[in-house]
Amino acid sequence: MRNHLAVVAVVVLAPALFAQGQAKGRGRGGKSAEPAVSVPHDPHDLNGVWSRSGGVLTMSNETPPMTAWGLAKFNANHPVYGPRAVPGGNDPMSTCDPLGMPRNIFLEVSIYPMQLVQTANRIYQFFEWAHSYRVIWTDGRELPKDPDPHWMGYSVGKWEGDTFVVKSTGFDERTWLDHFGNPVSEDMSLEERYHRVDRDTLELNMTINAPKAYTKPWLSEKKTFKLAPTGDVEELFCVPTEEQRFNRLVKDPGAGLTTK
Repeated sequence: MRNHLAVVAVVVLAPALFAQGQAKGRGRGGKSAEPAVSVPHDPHDLNGVWSRSGGVLTMSNETPPMTAWGLAKFNANHPVYGPRAVPGGNDPMSTCDPLGMPRNIFLEVSIYPMQLVQTANRIYQFFEWAHSYRVIWTDGRELPKDPDPHWMGYSVGKWEGDTFVVKSTGFDERTWLDHFGNPVSEDMSLEERYHRVDRDTLELNMTINAPKAYTKPWLSEKKTFKLAPTGDVEELFCVPTEEQRFNRLVKDPGAGLTTK
């Protein structure tokens, strides 16, 4: 139960916490604080436990216009948090369905960390929430031409200079793009560009192209992650029986909670 209460707290306080974080980064007189001295790091090493720092809880605040299909799907999605929240909504999280990509990057990594583990031919991306993981193949293979839908999609990655570029297809329309209920379509492609700017900071820019759902590509704001000094992702499963109790006691009565 305490883990779910953390979700509620972050959803409600996220905008205020982000504003406070911006304020702390400035010195007296409104001037930006002096940057910390950079510590040597390998820009091609993404290993570590990372958590998001600030930002909006979706791609960006500028949602592209939806197609008729996308709008119908959006209107059929009833969130349990945020400005569109309704009691007894149908958020996949409420039934412990996999959250998919890129939703795991948004709200969930703002509360619970993710871990990147590099091997010779793939990168594993472990998410603490629901104890789920994703595989990004780095062995030179191409994306499949007509993949079966996957909860996390099908992903391949390669380095372009110091930027790790991930391209994904094969998404499952049962997932939501974010906790606001923006839709995912099976024709969606996702590009992620990871850049480790210093030892403790990882930046991510994303682009979604989903012609079935949106009339133009959706470019994200820059997502920033900070490296945890120690630790690992914990075992935090989404357990249906616990989720049902939480829905009954907390989530449904609190459906009026709003956030941006």
